[in-house]
Amino acid sequence: MHVKSGNGEAPHPLAREWPWMGLDLVCVGEAFEDLIFHDLSEWPRLGEEFRTHRLLRTWGGGALLTAVAASRQGSRVGVVSGLASAAHCFLRREGIQVRNLRRSHEAHAVTVALSTREDRAFVTYPGVNEQLEERFLSSLSGVRARHVHLALEPRDCLAWVEALQRLSARGITTSWDFGWHAELVHRPGFRQLTSSLDTLFLNEAEALLYAGSAPWEPWWQKQAGCTIVKLGKHGCLALTGSDRHAVAGLAVAAVDSTGAGDAFNGGFLAAILEGRDLHGALELGNQVGAASTLCAGGLEGLPRR
Repeated sequence: MHVKSGNGEAPHPLAREWPWMGLDLVCVGEAFEDLIFHDLSEWPRLGEEFRTHRLLRTWGGGALLTAVAASRQGSRVGVVSGLASAAHCFLRREGIQVRNLRRSHEAHAVTVALSTREDRAFVTYPGVNEQLEERFLSSLSGVRARHVHLALEPRDCLAWVEALQRLSARGITTSWDFGWHAELVHRPGFRQLTSSLDTLFLNEAEALLYAGSAPWEPWWQKQAGCTIVKLGKHGCLALTGSDRHAVAGLAVAAVDSTGAGDAFNGGFLAAILEGRDLHGALELGNQVGAASTLCAGGLEGLPRR
């Protein structure tokens, strides 16, 4: 079905029927063009120009990185995001189905990163990402997949609770990686949202932030579903009711940790969707996340099966 708008613009992507069938995983969320100045020996001071030949131009964002990580481990994957045309083409070359919600006149998001071996700083132009939440919510009604993973900041938590309930009623499991958003815990419906998910991905700082108190492990053990806490070089753990599953980290000579958490998510979800048990999924998540740190940027180090 094609709907022509009265002003002659191309139809909004949501006006078309979904062509996807038989997918294991659909990743929904923000995407960025990443410009990464890496391996800097020092930070430039105000008013200075620092020259380097170490520039990486790549694609990032939780939805995109998780999708590529899972696809390279054998999952059948789709992405719903607001993508630059080149990012759209990249995902198709990776064998990933794409639902691009960016309209032709809208700018895609861009992040510039300055990275030393010790730390990183970012400047981000959000572009179309600021317009996508309503489109994401509308797009979920057409998803055909076993699992939906979300990677964005939810502004209307109550609307997302309803959307997750509709997905669950259709037999679709869900996961979310919120990232760090200090104000999120105070939004109406946030607690209902975390309780509506089958899997929640956090790092250690986020686990404390969203629990609202220390120690944070007892808080997440009381939640419905499974909470995965990524501990960097110390590995990861899964909290499911009274059960606690921990897997040690892997010793690697890391170059850049950009996107390692999203790489972990993709490896973990690919393993679960393949039928591995929780311990095996944590192990594969660790392996994929560790491998991603061996190269600059989030994509370049993602391993193939």
